[in-house]
Amino acid sequence: MHKKELQFILQEGEGQFVEFKESLDSKNLSKEIVSFANASGGKIYLGIADNGRITGIKTTNKLKSQIQDIANNCDPSIVIIFEEFANILIIEIKEGGNKPYSCSAGFFMRVGPNSQKMKRDGILEIVKNNAQFDFDSHYSKKKEDFNFDSFKYFLKKNEIGMDLDEKDVLKSMRLINFESDFSNASILLFGKNVQHIFPSAYLECVLFKDNANIIDRKRVNGNLFEQLEYGMIFLKKHLKVRYEFPDELRREIYDVPLRALEEALVNALIHRDYSFRGANISLFIYSDRVEILSPGGFVPGFNKSDFGKVSIRRNELIADIFSKTKYVEKIGSGIKRMNNLCLEQENPKPVFDVGSFFIIKFPFRKKISVSGGVSGGVSEGVNGGVSEGVSEGVNILFEFIKNNPAKRIPYFEEQLKIPMKTLERWLKKLKDDDSVEFRGSSKTGGYFIKKIK
Repeated sequence: MHKKELQFILQEGEGQFVEFKESLDSKNLSKEIVSFANASGGKIYLGIADNGRITGIKTTNKLKSQIQDIANNCDPSIVIIFEEFANILIIEIKEGGNKPYSCSAGFFMRVGPNSQKMKRDGILEIVKNNAQFDFDSHYSKKKEDFNFDSFKYFLKKNEIGMDLDEKDVLKSMRLINFESDFSNASILLFGKNVQHIFPSAYLECVLFKDNANIIDRKRVNGNLFEQLEYGMIFLKKHLKVRYEFPDELRREIYDVPLRALEEALVNALIHRDYSFRGANISLFIYSDRVEILSPGGFVPGFNKSDFGKVSIRRNELIADIFSKTKYVEKIGSGIKRMNNLCLEQENPKPVFDVGSFFIIKFPFRKKISVSGGVSGGVSEGVNGGVSEGVSEGVNILFEFIKNNPAKRIPYFEEQLKIPMKTLERWLKKLKDDDSVEFRGSSKTGGYFIKKIK
């Protein structure tokens, strides 16, 4: 460890391989040690606050002994290595060779900057399929396969460690090991000829006519960032777009929100099973939907009931590099974000089909009849919902008001996590259709479902 390397770590903050702790907390420390051992290893920095501020810690033999006892009391015991630098005690935990590991609080797995609690059966399943988890962090590739220009461009674009030695940055990102061997992840992300080494690691983009005949087809080679970039170009080229001018600013409205599609494509590139040979990621545009197919279903050990709530990353190194870019806003929130982006544009929510492939389907926005207000009106009584022709978003708001009477728009915005302008449009449709009404004063009143006499 040297000063510039520490500056880089502080700048990047907590992540897949880094955890900050101001002081010793035995219970929390045991969780972090176990989570790193069950994943791909990492380092805990004692004497650094969560925000990256160095608070320092007095390193004594007693402190080290306490930490060593915590590691020894894990089941099975975990080997740790100490390093001291600038009033900071660094605890290095290697990836365990005898998984699963547990502490008194249970079994934990490192996912991004967090340690998630897992069920023992799930971790045992991960152990049985451990080869998939080791793929991107397997170090066997040589310097000649790595594109240093692509890597430098990535660092500059994302303002990462520009004043540090290139080799130190590669080590800090775990793209190379201490023997300077390059990982599979480093080639997938910054390789010179990715498909020469990994023939199935490409993106296929196809435009269909009438859901059957092919109009346009493109195989996209290159690294994962290049595949993402061209995939978005293909979508923009072939999806229909209309223009709105709110506040005199032009807004492009595509058949499916581009940000939701980008989220799905990033998700496919990060989480696909790259050990799955003979299959690639596919992006299909049909007349009524977009589909993105990625080899590999749920990550082994993932509980289907937790889908959309927690995240387990199949390729930890790839995910960690993407987390440093604008493409990944918050680990584990992608499904919810895709749903909300579609609802904001009044599109149906995406449909997920998971087997040996992970498939996301984005239906196009349905047209709404405006000749008679909201199509079909509302069925009799307050128990009726908005009829079939109404967008899913309007229906959701109707049901929410029915279950939460006397509330106002700010409350809807807070609870539904949907922008106020979108809610106002949906509310206008319901009021125009005579489905809801505002009761009470302008300061204390709220919205109610309007009973039909």
